[in-house]
Amino acid sequence: MAIGAAVTRLGREISARHRDGLVIVAVLKGSLLFVSDLMRSFTIQPVVDFLAISRYAPDSGRVRIVKDLDLDISGRDVVLVEDIVDTGLTLGFLLGELGRRSPASLEVCTLLDKRVRRILPAPLAYVGFEVPDVFVLGYGLDFAGRYRNLDMLIAADPVALTADPDIYVDQLYGAHSRGSG
Repeated sequence: MAIGAAVTRLGREISARHRDGLVIVAVLKGSLLFVSDLMRSFTIQPVVDFLAISRYAPDSGRVRIVKDLDLDISGRDVVLVEDIVDTGLTLGFLLGELGRRSPASLEVCTLLDKRVRRILPAPLAYVGFEVPDVFVLGYGLDFAGRYRNLDMLIAADPVALTADPDIYVDQLYGAHSRGSG
């Protein structure tokens, strides 16, 4: 199934369940392309807000919110939009934080579900694709800030990316994409 078809399916499912409206909470930066397309597929008029989290602090297993919501979600139906859910640790943190704000309901929509890596249970109401344990780039997912703008998803080699973060640039963007000085 193509990304567009999956996003349209998710938009219809969410719209059907939330005819009286909802708040979309998108997690930056990875979900940006996904939430943009998802919003266009709705048949309802949702409100959207964004939050951003830090990367895991070394040896702590902890993230923190670095950009919080501008909206009060108390008493409102909320759908948290993620690009990918793998271990469930980040999602667990976010659900705890948002749940303390007393929304009427709190559901999760993810483009990619990497269930094979799950450590914490992840209550996913809406899933675009289940993916195996591969490193994925594109459509919002990046490596060192690269590849996020691709309109496709690709499986990539994280070892090769660590050695050369631009290893896929020529292949995916064309031979003249690295710039010449």
